[in-house]
This record gives sequence, C-alpha cells and structure tokens, in this order.
Amino acid sequence: MKKKQTFRNIFTILFIGIISACIVSAQQMDNKEIEKNMVRAMEWQEAHPIFAVAPTDWTNGAYQIGIARAHKSTQNQIFLAALKNTGYWNKWKTYDRYFHADDVTVSYGYLYLVMNDTRKNYVDLKPTETFIQKHLYEPNKWRDGTDKDPVKNILWWWCDALFMAPPMLTLYANHTGDMKHLDIMHKYYMETYNLLYDKEEHLFARDARFLWKGTADDLKEENGKKIFWSRGNGWVLGGLALILDDMPEDYKHRDFYLNLYKEMAQKIKEIQHEDGLWRTSLLSPESFDHGEVSGSGFYTFALTWGINNGVLDKNEYTPVVMKAWLALAKCQKDNGMVGWVQNIGYDPRPADADSWQNYGTGAFLLAGSEILKLDH
Repeated sequence: MKKKQTFRNIFTILFIGIISACIVSAQQMDNKEIEKNMVRAMEWQEAHPIFAVAPTDWTNGAYQIGIARAHKSTQNQIFLAALKNTGYWNKWKTYDRYFHADDVTVSYGYLYLVMNDTRKNYVDLKPTETFIQKHLYEPNKWRDGTDKDPVKNILWWWCDALFMAPPMLTLYANHTGDMKHLDIMHKYYMETYNLLYDKEEHLFARDARFLWKGTADDLKEENGKKIFWSRGNGWVLGGLALILDDMPEDYKHRDFYLNLYKEMAQKIKEIQHEDGLWRTSLLSPESFDHGEVSGSGFYTFALTWGINNGVLDKNEYTPVVMKAWLALAKCQKDNGMVGWVQNIGYDPRPADADSWQNYGTGAFLLAGSEILKLDH
C-alpha cells in the first residue's frame, strides 16, 4: 500500500508540474499572440488613416494614447516609432480650439515621448503648453458661461471631455512637477461630475440633455430607462485609470478619483453582457443587441488596470476582463482591422463588423496593454 501511495504522490506531483508548465507556456504564447495582434491592429490603422477633421483631432489623440500605452507595456519600438511619426507630421501641434478639451488629447503622445524616450530633444512641447495656458487660465465662452447654448455652461460640459484633457494634464503635472495644473484640473473635473454623474446608477450622462428632470421631456430608452452611452462612460472610466496611473499617491484629491473609479467599475462589471462585450446603451441592451468595441475596449483597459494595480479584487474581476478580451479579439479581422466600432456620435447607435474608427483601434490597444500584464 505504501508503494502504491508513494507512486500516486509522485504521479500527482509530476502531473501538477506538467500542467503548471503547460499553463506558463500557454501564458507566454498568449501574450506573444496578444502583442502580435496589437501590432497588426496598429499597422492596419496606420495604413488606413482616418480623422474627424485633422491628424491633431481627438480621434487621433485617443488612438495615440492607445499606442503610447502599448509601448509602455511591450517596449516594442514599432509603437514608439508610430508616436514619433505622428508628432513629426503634426509638427507637435494641438488642434486649434483652445476652449475645447478634445483638441489637446493628441498631446498625451507628445508628453509620453518626452518622458520615455532617451532621445527626446526632438519633441516641441510649446504648442501643448500654449494650449494648456489658454484652456485652463484664460477666459473662454464655456468656462465663463457666456455661450448661448444652455448645455454648454461649464468648461467640460460633456462626459467625453474627462478622457480628452485630464489624463494629459495629469501627465503634464508629473512632467513639470507643478501640482497647480492638477488643482485646476480637479476644479473643472468636479464641475462635470456634479452636473453629469448619476449617483444612483453610478454612470455619467453624456451631457445635460440626457439628465432626468422628472418631466415628460426627459430623454429615455424605449424600455423607460435612462440613456447611458457606452463609449461616453468608457471615456470616463478609461480616463480615470489613466489619471490614477499618473497621479501622485499623495495628491490631496486622489481619493475622490479612486472612489469614483471603484463605483463605476462595480457598475460596469454588473452590466457586462454574457458574450463579454457591452452594449451601446448600457441600461437598454435590447436597443442595439450586439457588442461594441470602443466602449468595451475602454472598460477592459480600465478594469484590468484596476486588477494589475491592486485596486480591484483579482478573483472577482479577472473573469470579467478575460471574457471581455476574448470577445474583443474576435472583433479583429485577419487583416488586423478592428471592427464593431460605433461611429462618431454622442448617444447609443449601432455598429457592425465593418465599422471602424481610429479611436476604436486605440481602445483595443489600451485593453491589450493591460491584459498583457495580467497574471492569467
């Protein structure tokens, strides 16, 4: 009996060792495949440039953030080269509306190069610094409440803006060591939060048009629920992960961002569809019953960041993000194109296998950049 028991114990140990080795090998192979697919996505996007108005606009800015984070995770020089090329072609400029948060998003990539490339003297941050000064500290029609549109009565009046400017400003504060930029960012962030955050649903209205006032004029889904746009909340949650990643641990308002992140993360986890992706209308999935990549990509990035940084419970959230990543990967075609991306907009709309945008590729790259770090 002792010999049989000893044999069983040895067999069990050998079996566990073999399985463990296979798991490690699979993880390594999976990570190689993930990085390969990220490169393919970027190469396809670079060969098919698309912008809302110009290479300095917000759509390309979101894409550049995805490239920057892909490089941060992989140290693959192809991502760094793409960032450099964009900067050179753009002459390191922002877009031209100094009052509009969308038009400085592209500067995240410029700042990343300054902070991460040893040969950084080629980057010209003067256009970015000019934008920051004008946007935050000089009078403009939104910040001063002089815009005739009642919806646009604060600087960042739409929830997307919380991705467009705050992560870049947090990175800039890190670069300069000047926390006054974080303080003013926090001031304007709180205006948006106080206006658009629904404390019952733990989601953001896209803008004031979608706030419920208890009247017959309230915009609502056919099922009677409030309208919460997937990509809009993806902008916010993805932006929070970026902000927290670069915000100093001892910054006086950090707990606000951390608590908001946790609240939203819990809600997003609860409403994930069984196929792994989120629907364009978060509380009315039947409105457009298919997954959408841009919102889902931002959620996958943000939730995985939380796991990797000890903010979210690993056992609770890892199945969520793995399910999401596998679903995102299925939305990438053999040629590298990432489909199922909702077009430019401000409310829930459909997508399909052939709909793509550069910010969708950016969301895909962001998701992959954190999935690569996950102990899966």
